[in-house]
Amino acid sequence: MDLWKQSGHWEVYRDHMYFTDVEDKPMGLKPMNCPAHIQIYKRDLHSYRDLPIRYAEQGLVHRHEPSGTLHGLLRVRSITQDDAHVFCTEEQIEEEVVHCLEFGFFIYDQFGFSPRLELSTRPEKRVGTDDMWDRAEAALKRALEGQDLEYDLNEGDGAFYGPKIDLHMTDAIGRSWQLGTVQLDYYMPERFELAYTGADNAEHRPVMIHRALMGSFERFIGILIEHYAGEFPLWLAPVQAAVLADQRSPPGLRVRGGR
Repeated sequence: MDLWKQSGHWEVYRDHMYFTDVEDKPMGLKPMNCPAHIQIYKRDLHSYRDLPIRYAEQGLVHRHEPSGTLHGLLRVRSITQDDAHVFCTEEQIEEEVVHCLEFGFFIYDQFGFSPRLELSTRPEKRVGTDDMWDRAEAALKRALEGQDLEYDLNEGDGAFYGPKIDLHMTDAIGRSWQLGTVQLDYYMPERFELAYTGADNAEHRPVMIHRALMGSFERFIGILIEHYAGEFPLWLAPVQAAVLADQRSPPGLRVRGGR
């Protein structure tokens, strides 16, 4: 439980978490993968030459979604994400954000998706200082505009720890769904006292980028089914071809075993 209090999830996100007791010790089921990747980063000392450091996993998380919002594969309580976290210097932010977006565009292009981008800014319920949010929002805006990418501004819909670029698509019946997200976080590196040694031989704080491109695998599969109305392209179809054989015997030919 201490980990989730340190990360800010307990303060802001606990209504969406599951809790239990193990040997009389309160525990919280993992709602996000970011604190685990932070612990991996903290195991070793890092130099500016090591950055950016990128960790990725297909991580299982559990979120207490209200029963009225559950919707087939599209909204579930046990979620598998293609989750990644990039630890980088402040000077590397824009390049790393662009790499994440380009990777997302490549994936979506395989399925014929044309994503719509949204820049989601600070929510009312958040952690961190205004200075952190100012710097993070400005960096994401520079990354988008530096690539001449069109985007909509979605004020107040950022993650509780940082602003984000969300990638949306519209399914076959006109519904909009969020696929991927690229989020910039100054807060958790500060809370967990993350550091790297700079060229000046002094300690510096890295910046953290949270990245999921397919997002929830469950939701992505549901969107695919809706998008293709079940008629998947050849490379994606679970049954790519069926061979039909005529089982009738030629005239005058007796089938062995027959009467």
